[in-house]
Order: sequence, then C-alpha cells, then structure tokens
Amino acid sequence: MSWTRRRFLATSSAAVAGALARLPLLARQPAAGQQPAAAPAVFTPLRGNVGLFTGGGGTIGWLVSPGGVVVVDAGMGAGATACLNGIKERSSNRPIDCVFNTHHHGDHTGGNGVFKPAARRIVAHVKVPALQKATARPGTEATLVLADTTFTSKWTLKLRDEKVHAIFHGPAHTGGDSVIVFEKANIVHMGDLVFNRRLPVTDRPGGCSLRGWIGALERVAKAHDAETLYIFGHARPGFETTGKRADLLHQRDFLSALLEHVRELFKKGRTRDEIVKATPTLRGFEEHGALSARVLTAAFDELAEYKERIF
Repeated sequence: MSWTRRRFLATSSAAVAGALARLPLLARQPAAGQQPAAAPAVFTPLRGNVGLFTGGGGTIGWLVSPGGVVVVDAGMGAGATACLNGIKERSSNRPIDCVFNTHHHGDHTGGNGVFKPAARRIVAHVKVPALQKATARPGTEATLVLADTTFTSKWTLKLRDEKVHAIFHGPAHTGGDSVIVFEKANIVHMGDLVFNRRLPVTDRPGGCSLRGWIGALERVAKAHDAETLYIFGHARPGFETTGKRADLLHQRDFLSALLEHVRELFKKGRTRDEIVKATPTLRGFEEHGALSARVLTAAFDELAEYKERIF
C-alpha cells in the first residue's frame, strides 16, 4: 500500500481527467465558499499516510493506511467522484472508515452522496445538517446527504495506526466549523478557517463570528507544535493549500485588521454603505484582493451587534 509521489500524481491526473470527461456536475450548486476546480486536479501525499486532493470544491484531506481510510470533506461533482476512485485504488477498495464534513457549504458537502455508499459514517458538528437543509436550493432538500454522526465539542476515531479528532472551537467561518486532527501524522485540516492569502467567505446567516474565528485560529495554533502541517480549505492562486502556524496567524491578523479598520470608521459614525465604498483593500493585506461588501458588512454588523461591549 506504499505509493510514490510520482505514481500518486500520474494516476490521479488520469483518474480526474476521465471523471471530468464522463460525469456532469451535481445538479445542486454549492453554497458560499465555492472554489473553481483546479487544473490539473491531483492527489498530493504529505506524510504519515495523509495527503490532500484538489479538484473541484474545497481541499479534500485523506488518510490511506494499513489501519484505516479517512476522508476530510467531500468536494463536489466530478471532482468528488475522481477523488473516491483514487481512494478506492489506493486502499484496495476497502470501505472508508469515516468521511468528515468540516462545515456545511456545498463545496465541502456536495460530494457526500458520492462518498456515502463507500463510507461507514459521515461525521460533522451537530449544527451542520440543519445548516445544510437551511441553505439547500428549493426542492432539493429531500436529496441532501447529511452526516449520520454528529458531535458537540469533540469526536475521536481510533484506528490501528492513527487517531483522528474532530474538534469544534466555536462559531467562526460558520456556526459549525470543525478542525480535523491526524494526531500521529501531526497534520491538521482547517477546512475554511484558513483561506490562504485569499479573501475569506464570511457567512453571517450561517453563524459566522469574526471574533470567534480569530479566537479559534489562536487556539488551534497554540494547541500544536512548530512542526504541525496544516491543510487549508482554499488558497489564492500562487499560494499553497498547506502551511504552518505562521499562516494561521496571518489569517488571524487579517481578520483582526479588518475588524479594527471597520471599528475605527464605525466609531466615527460612518454608515455601512459609506464603509463599503471607502474600503477597496485592507492596508498590509493587499494580496487578499479587493474587500467585498459581504466581508465589510459582516464586520460592521458584528460590531454593531456588540456595540456595548466594544466601547
């Protein structure tokens, strides 16, 4: 069951190409946070039998080892099918012990229906199924594939050669984000808690808390050592979907600067519309690109909601 990096990349590229040629995308479109399919889409081994897959939707993490098979996030459409085919090939068609959903957005859960027949369970934070239902396109609710196992704070899967933890650090990108920790490999899948040097999605209807997001990033960074490798849900072109503690803290600093910038304008009596029009980019974080109305209004609304605590 040992695969070289060259063989991973070669076989994965072929599998993805075939799947994209044969299969249409899922009828249900992904919710906020979708990332276009990467080209080419490949499996990338990291360490300790853990790796990542890019190819439609958020970054998928995987573990294929003698002791078990785990998938983190399900992607969407043909990318999900290509990923499942590659996992089956690498695991000799063994059942998947667990598919984790880091949160409810369609680019991370749209492939649940693809993985479900091959998986013993789909695990997510307790808020995720309800958020999936709430954001489903009208008429598609009955076809949603939801997690069958949920947890409130922490859930652990013990395999023969690895221990995998799903941990909820409170509302952040959404109200139900989990980080997935591969304990022995020392790898942490952050889901969409990190958009590496890319403008993040702030899903206020889905429970986003910018202050909670900042706190979650700090707690995760503190909980792991300097050698921990992190997998990110998304990355700006030219930046990696993996990184180190400094990348988590950069994301934290962006969110902190965003709140501070909007707070200063808020204190001066600027309206939401005035703040949106006055802020094309955030100084010191130009690589994130132009700030969207969605990001700025999320900051404004959160500050307005907690006005008494701020001043």
